[in-house]
Amino acid sequence: MKIIFMGTPDFAVPTLEALVSAGHDIVAVYSQPPRRAGRGKTLSPTPVHARAEALGLDVKTPVSLKTPEAQAEFAALGADVAVVAAYGLILPQIVLDAPRLDCINVHGSLLPRWRGAAPVQRAILAGDKVTGITIMQMEAGLDTGPMLAKVETPIDRKTAGILTSELAQIGADLLVKTLADLPTPVVQPDEGVTYAAKIDKSEARLDFLISAPQVERQIRAFAPAPGAFFELNGERFRILSAEPVMSDAATPGTVIDDALTIQCNPGAIRPTLIQRAGKSAMTPADLLRGFAIPIGTKLA
Repeated sequence: MKIIFMGTPDFAVPTLEALVSAGHDIVAVYSQPPRRAGRGKTLSPTPVHARAEALGLDVKTPVSLKTPEAQAEFAALGADVAVVAAYGLILPQIVLDAPRLDCINVHGSLLPRWRGAAPVQRAILAGDKVTGITIMQMEAGLDTGPMLAKVETPIDRKTAGILTSELAQIGADLLVKTLADLPTPVVQPDEGVTYAAKIDKSEARLDFLISAPQVERQIRAFAPAPGAFFELNGERFRILSAEPVMSDAATPGTVIDDALTIQCNPGAIRPTLIQRAGKSAMTPADLLRGFAIPIGTKLA
């Protein structure tokens, strides 16, 4: 098939690679424009942009697809299908209608649960037991299109980073199979609809007034980025992994032992990997050898 691929982050890269490996003709790759990153604020291409160039593919990075010029360029590619995986820009109806067959989306949840921008993080935060990939036909609504295929996977105690990588590979494999079979679309049910709002960095501040299992999910949902954190004396500490333990020993937010276990409400969280601002990740034991956080310290 002649395919336009549209994606931006690491999540989308395995799908692009799978389409190339399957022998499809990738007539163009669309990705968001390069952005300034790092201490030097140099312009950096997105992961999809960088991988597409390495594969020798034509890359387009429009700021918007709402202009007549961008829409005409898209239509002139004469694609059979457009495959979208976490692209991040709205596709107007004229763009959705341009491919001969369809625009098909690789979405990181079991629709209709967690439509929207942050399905992986929201599933973890909610305590869902399973999530997965849905391949769907795109329409004007937010992730409302008919479904072509689904695959489930357990969440267990995976971080958002680990789960996203797993889903990326599942999505790549399922998309290739879907294009080969072109199954009959199934309309999404009206029941069970939830929305995965974009993550705000303020949500990553740890809330010790909630239960230890909820705090542990908060830590996993924001690992590796933006990183769940607490502050002490104006300094930020990111907890990258932790385990919930039984405790009702103190006021929530209080350090209750020399392993940096932190009281929640109820239960407690025992960090297993922590990071000071500007430092490498380390165990709590290594942190405490060079930075004292006494029992009874109240964290914010």
